Amino acid sequence: MSYREEKSRQLREAIVDAARAAAVSQGWAAVKMADVADAVGVSRQTVYNEFGNKAGVAEALTAREVSRFVDAVRAELLAHGGDIRAAGEAAILRTLTEAADNPLVKAILTGTEGDDGLLPYLTTRSELVLTTASAVVRDWASAHVPEAGADTVAAAAESIVRLVLSHVVLPSAPAEQTAAVLADTLVRLLR
Repeated sequence: MSYREEKSRQLREAIVDAARAAAVSQGWAAVKMADVADAVGVSRQTVYNEFGNKAGVAEALTAREVSRFVDAVRAELLAHGGDIRAAGEAAILRTLTEAADNPLVKAILTGTEGDDGLLPYLTTRSELVLTTASAVVRDWASAHVPEAGADTVAAAAESIVRLVLSHVVLPSAPAEQTAAVLADTLVRLLR
């Protein structure tokens, strides 16, 4: 990576950090690009040059948070190898507990924002979450449950991610209980 590319990466990370902090403290609807720029020590135009608009910053912020969650899911799945139930339960429990403890997720779920909020990135515009998380589950299941077949694995991966996401958005029971039930569901989907 060239010096210029590294500086650009650092700038983008700093902008996303500042946007995250602002979203956590005041809700995404109240975040102003000028305030994000001030927090980073750059001009508002620099923020727009890097991301295009506020939605571009929201997408970058979402992508980074999704990446962190997916890395945790991958680690849990791999730690349990081919034990479908144990791997599924550990990955689901980690997702649910980390989501419940994540200040950005809390801000998203408790916000009173309109269509310009971040909630659509978890619901109606959740393609990034679904695609990224499903790929991790699919890769793990393909390696550890090859007898399930590609179509079954793909359907199971997407289904379990959608179920977990729905419980992140609207929990109905303690995380441990939900993880156990969804792990049983994952086993049934893959067998």
